[in-house]
Amino acid sequence: QVQLVESGGGVVETGTSLILSCAVSGNTLDGNFGWYRQAPGKERELVARIVEAGVETYLASLRDRLAISKDNAKNTVDLQITSLKPEDTAVYYCYADYGGVAYWGQGTQVTVSS
Repeated sequence: QVQLVESGGGVVETGTSLILSCAVSGNTLDGNFGWYRQAPGKERELVARIVEAGVETYLASLRDRLAISKDNAKNTVDLQITSLKPEDTAVYYCYADYGGVAYWGQGTQVTVSS
């Protein structure tokens, strides 16, 4: 059974950077992965995605501040966010797709103080 566990969230100051990590157990990183976020009162949105072939895509409005990567040694999928803003405050979720079967983590809260 695949399990995804996010970590790295917390309360941070505006302008700082953060690395969120999604620990994958029960399978390798040979799948498609994404990071979503859901702000209070808003719908969940995809902010970054990395497919099995390694191609990365980003939400256009955030692409200059995001970097998604796979760490095969740790079996994690990481998301770096730079120049954090209060509007980045949200719960960030990791998503995995193995051949059409989807898995979600429980999320990690990121709160950016102004």
